[in-house]
Amino acid sequence: MDVVSDAIAAVRIGQPSSERIRVGGTWCTRLAPYEGAGFHVVLEGACWLLPDGGAPVQLGVGDAVLLPHGTGHVIADSPADAATVARAVSFERWVDAGMPRHSCASSDPGPGTGGQVEMLCGKYRLDRSRAHPLMAELPHVVHLPNRVGSNAELRAAIDLLGSEVGAHRPGSGVAVPSLVDLLLVYMIRSWVAQDTTGAWPAVLGDPVTAAAVRALHSDPAAPWTNDRLAAEAGVSRPTLARRFTALVGRPPMAYLTWWRLTLAATMLRDTQASLAVIARRVGYGTPYALSHAFSREFGTTPGRFRAQTTTD
Repeated sequence: MDVVSDAIAAVRIGQPSSERIRVGGTWCTRLAPYEGAGFHVVLEGACWLLPDGGAPVQLGVGDAVLLPHGTGHVIADSPADAATVARAVSFERWVDAGMPRHSCASSDPGPGTGGQVEMLCGKYRLDRSRAHPLMAELPHVVHLPNRVGSNAELRAAIDLLGSEVGAHRPGSGVAVPSLVDLLLVYMIRSWVAQDTTGAWPAVLGDPVTAAAVRALHSDPAAPWTNDRLAAEAGVSRPTLARRFTALVGRPPMAYLTWWRLTLAATMLRDTQASLAVIARRVGYGTPYALSHAFSREFGTTPGRFRAQTTTD
């Protein structure tokens, strides 16, 4: 697997959910902070996203926005004032009530859309306790405007998802969750491609460090050494150590140890594989060696961790 796929797989749990909504007039609705990630895609019209503690974001047709840390926010027909936002109806009540018009009236609504707005809104369940740093450094709001010639895969996924959600076609029960998952991949991929300040876009944009990280993710159980990894990346050991540590924030073997234990935690959470099997898959010679390293990293034994995550 590649780094982005691994980063998503490590935190994603359960099935995503999505709603297709259509509303007009003066409206606003609030989505509370969430232990996961939220997204909105505008299919028709325009609206505003008002994130808690952040600047308003205007969304037009084809725009996608990801809130990867579950930031609470309001979506509305206009950049409403604080008093209006405080009266916003919760999204769940709003949808259950049939998305009433004038659900958040304001004496001065500002420059709203005035027309019909159709959106896809959804959530992903995420376990952030062992989030990959690529996921952790995503901004609170990832706005991906619809621009001609950009994000072709994202646009295609949006079109497919828009045609499936609410259509009740044969197979839609499988198609919709798969397309929602695909949308998450394309939104994060688009951010990696466009961001010029983040650490992990820089990691993946550097040929030496990217090659080393890809190698570790492709076969984490291999008997990696600094010399072997440097040869894989095509540079000397000192060069790899310097560039990898500067960009990733930890030396190559320290990153490998952390990633192996993160994979072990994911397998403990998501599978019934024995500790011996998991140890072999992530590069530890014995279950005892894995258990010792796991306890040192996470402060609990693999058995207790599995019992806790299964209960949760």
